[in-house]
Amino acid sequence: MTLPVTPSLRLDGRRAVVTGSGRGIGVAAAAALAQAGAEVTLVARTASEIEAVAAQIVARGGIAHAVTLDVSDLDAVAAFFDVREPFHVLVNNAGTNRPKPMWDVTGEDYDAVLDLNVKSAFFVAQACAKRMIAAGTTGSLIHMGSQMGHVGGPGRSLYCASKWALEGMNKAMALDLAPHGIRSNTIAPTFIETPLTKPYFEDAAFKASVLSKIKLGRIGQVEDLMGAILFLASDASTLMTGTSLVVDGGWTAD
Repeated sequence: MTLPVTPSLRLDGRRAVVTGSGRGIGVAAAAALAQAGAEVTLVARTASEIEAVAAQIVARGGIAHAVTLDVSDLDAVAAFFDVREPFHVLVNNAGTNRPKPMWDVTGEDYDAVLDLNVKSAFFVAQACAKRMIAAGTTGSLIHMGSQMGHVGGPGRSLYCASKWALEGMNKAMALDLAPHGIRSNTIAPTFIETPLTKPYFEDAAFKASVLSKIKLGRIGQVEDLMGAILFLASDASTLMTGTSLVVDGGWTAD
């Protein structure tokens, strides 16, 4: 009898790109992929942030590049992928939120959230996949969703709309891309403490309401997502596509 061998979580020799990688979850994604051996390209609008992260990765023995890119500029997105070797891994992470009751949402709010969280995410994935298909490169697209793509929440009408849309987009993309050996999945975190969310937790009532929903009793940290990112990027998840890896501390189980 020959024992099966666990598929490797290593990413040596693979190229990965992470959008919105200058802070928070994006930094954690880039670090996780680099620590597993991937050559990581960090993308964001603020050059100083991604350059600082890339420098830290390189200082620790990893391979990283920083490229300033506004993912809402669709022509720039297409050009970015066209002039580079195809990536094996995409972490489609750039996103935003404007929490407010649905009756206070403006057209400008709608465009800001849906354009970045859905439209930009769609065309980043499209450009990445087209380059992979043309080169015959297989790999993994990872879209950063949210538990709010599986449930609702007060003051989250726009955010929920965008993340539910992302889940549907992901499933359909998985079907299109499967014949090309390209997988598509989402990660759906609960509230993660980042520079974007930390100010919200200064409201004691809001923090208490969040903790009452997270059954494991704590706010998520970016490190809680690093294993999920690495899993979906690696050979350990080669039979997973069109699904969502929910990292929510039990929020959606209730």
